[in-house]
Amino acid sequence: MLGLRQFFRLVFINRILVRHGLDEIVLETHILRPLHFLVHAAPWNWFSHHKETLGKRIRRALEDLGPIFIKFGQMLSTRRDLLPSGIAEELALLQDRVPPFPGNQARAIIESSLKQPIDQLFDEFSEVPLASASIAQVHTARLKDGREVVIKVLRPDVERWIRHDLSILYTIARLANRYWSEGKRLRPIEVVQEYEKTLMDELDLMREAANAAQLKRNFEGSDLLYVPEVYWDFCRRDVMVMERIRGVPIGDMDALRTAGVNFRELSERGVEIFFSQVFSHNFFHADMHPGNIFVDVRDPEKPRYMAVDFGIMGSLSLSDKRYLAENFIAFFERDYFRVAQLHVDSRWVPEDTRVDEFEAAIRTVCEPIFEKPLKDISFGQLLLRLFQTARRFNMEIQPQLVLLQKTLLNIEGLGRTLYDELDLWVTAKPFLESWMRDQVGYRALIRQLRHDLPLWGEKLPQLPLLAHEFLKQANEGKLKTDRHDEALQEIKSHIAANGNRRSRAIAGSSLFIGAAILPATTSLAPWIPALVGIAGIGLLVSSLFRDS
Repeated sequence: MLGLRQFFRLVFINRILVRHGLDEIVLETHILRPLHFLVHAAPWNWFSHHKETLGKRIRRALEDLGPIFIKFGQMLSTRRDLLPSGIAEELALLQDRVPPFPGNQARAIIESSLKQPIDQLFDEFSEVPLASASIAQVHTARLKDGREVVIKVLRPDVERWIRHDLSILYTIARLANRYWSEGKRLRPIEVVQEYEKTLMDELDLMREAANAAQLKRNFEGSDLLYVPEVYWDFCRRDVMVMERIRGVPIGDMDALRTAGVNFRELSERGVEIFFSQVFSHNFFHADMHPGNIFVDVRDPEKPRYMAVDFGIMGSLSLSDKRYLAENFIAFFERDYFRVAQLHVDSRWVPEDTRVDEFEAAIRTVCEPIFEKPLKDISFGQLLLRLFQTARRFNMEIQPQLVLLQKTLLNIEGLGRTLYDELDLWVTAKPFLESWMRDQVGYRALIRQLRHDLPLWGEKLPQLPLLAHEFLKQANEGKLKTDRHDEALQEIKSHIAANGNRRSRAIAGSSLFIGAAILPATTSLAPWIPALVGIAGIGLLVSSLFRDS
């Protein structure tokens, strides 16, 4: 049930929509649809004609509704293939033109957080914001040593408003989960929980500063992406100071053309950056709308991306990365059976799903998009058909992948704007194949062995004693197991009957492995590991023969 605060917030939302001439949106809700005739019956609509476009009215309503709604508009603005151009252009203004809060308030927040007057902290400080977004706004300044910086300041009282809107989202999600037939599959409560975590992370600028520092390390020495320097002495939870960068906004196509930028190279580098972040670094920028990306055009043939705003970052588990990479490669190779089987193996669809039927459905959706540049692919139609297929096979939403899906939407929208001849499949496939080889080939085995060497060096001397103690307890019937578990009882009897042989086999294996590891972990004379290895082989051979 809605609390009093949430009820008044809903009333406020509807009042904002009506004020901006969006009455029909309010009356399109299921409960109010029978009252749709009131739109035309209301006296204020008899003679009124809205002078502003629909896109502008939607943008202004989102601005009045606050941060969560602004972010929703930001995400939609990247999907120019799904929206009328007028609405998409207006929503794009939400990316860096949100109405600012007064500069003297920003000054007060900075001084309160850093415990010093502005004049003692900086040589210069501009109260006129450089940019204003839904969560924070940015001011320019100059440090005492002359370095130019930007100061990010959280909006006053922003956390309270976000929590209000989140409580409404939770109420809607709970109702959807309970009464909507698609609720179980789409998992709305978990999606809102994931969104809440993301928003709460954005409210801690110390976390954002740490994110920036990590991303900068990941691309150290690379000419693909530049991340500005963080000045930690001036960072607090509600204030962050970073190096000021100079670049062309990626949405300023005219400036990029004037600079002679190679758009194909720029778009392909964007794809490489994305896949590097997701698969190699497991740490990706999840808010890559045009307002957060600039281009260093000093070398137009090798343009370099420059990123800002690191409040939303994502990462994936190793299993999710593996399944995603295998899915991508299977898609590129048009191995739809493999795609279907991977979805079943990962339990993204029910285990009893018929793989052959799922394969046929995926082929029907995906086959038409291959060997086409971005400009010839209707992603709106593709998404619609994918959703229909997912619904048919009861595919569940994966909340841990929501950030990645959002980032993919941003990247695709950006790629379409920059270079619509881009062949996404050709660009991405070599990178993913290389990553998979690195994960499952001999290099992965060597890397894992190197990682485990210290642990083996610590545990190896204990293995023979532990094995002997285990087998001794098994032989004497002192091994604690669940007596109702027939499988364990069978194993116990088998161990008891073959205790000595198994003991020699385990000890021999331990010594043999130890002989291989000792040269890498110690500085012993070469004959000692050799002797240990011979002893291990002897025990292994003796374990092949039964005791008399």
